[in-house]
Amino acid sequence: QVQLVESGGGLVQAGGSLRLSCVVSGSIKSINFLSWCRQAPGRQRESIAHINNGGSTDYADSAKGRFAISIDSAKNMVYLQMDSLKPEDTAVYYCRALQNGVLYWGQGTQVTVSS
Repeated sequence: QVQLVESGGGLVQAGGSLRLSCVVSGSIKSINFLSWCRQAPGRQRESIAHINNGGSTDYADSAKGRFAISIDSAKNMVYLQMDSLKPEDTAVYYCRALQNGVLYWGQGTQVTVSS
C-alpha cells in the first residue's frame, strides 16, 4: 500500500515559480515509477512528468524546459519544480505512483496561475 500526500500549490503570477512536494509512505525504492499529473477544469487528467526507479525522466511537451521532477529517497519525497508558469498551467496537480502493478494517487493540490 502506498499513500501520497501533495503540498505546495497556490496562487502565482504568470512567469513565477512553484515547487510541489509529495510525501510517499513506505519505501520509495519499492515503487516502479512516480509521476505528476494534472487536471484542468473541463479537461482530462494528463501526465506531465515521470521518473522511474532508475532515475530516468520524461515530460509532456507542455512541461519540457519549464518543469523538473526529482526524488529525494532519503526523505521519501518527490518534487515538481515549475518555472515560467503560464495561466494554462492552472489545474489540480496529482502525485501518482505505480507499485506491483497498482496505481496510487494523492488527493491533489491546486495551482492557479494569474495573467
